Amino acid sequence: MNQVFHSMPPTVPTERLRLRRFRPGDARPLKEAVTESMPELSMWLPWAQGVYGMPQARLFIKSSTRSWRRGRAFDFSVTLKNAPGRVVGGVGIWYTSRIQRTGEVGYWVRTDLAGKGVATEAAGALLSLGFETMGLHRILMRIGVGNHPSRRVAEKLGFSYEGIAREEILVRGRWMDHEVYSLLEQEWLRCNPV
Repeated sequence: MNQVFHSMPPTVPTERLRLRRFRPGDARPLKEAVTESMPELSMWLPWAQGVYGMPQARLFIKSSTRSWRRGRAFDFSVTLKNAPGRVVGGVGIWYTSRIQRTGEVGYWVRTDLAGKGVATEAAGALLSLGFETMGLHRILMRIGVGNHPSRRVAEKLGFSYEGIAREEILVRGRWMDHEVYSLLEQEWLRCNPV
């Protein structure tokens, strides 16, 4: 285990949400959230293809726990404070290069809460963890071309558009281009003085 593992809080509260490290008991609510949202998620995410049952949810939680312990990636379940047993999404932050102090944030939101600011609030909560706890200099977001709601999340959080990563990920049997956005530590600090 490393220093980041020990420094990373297992729970991050926001105004409306509670982000919490995934636990084995989250498998069923995770499966339900992904299954309900599969038509929308499958358009953008390579892991959201086909059937997402209990085996897939358990495997994700096991992998997430292993990555967390190794200090590589930190995935959180997203719940509403007033409904803590219902997973409404997932959000994570991970290192893409420790040497260059670069990381990436990713998220998904249950279909019935899309467009209600959940992704912005959840991803925004991880920025301070990225810059302060993980010591990142730069955080990226990669967004499928045409995923306008996710692009708005990046823009609301102050990320700058960098360009297109061509044919970056295979989704539904086709190569998908991604818009790359970034936020630098000094840009974040200007808006969030410590």
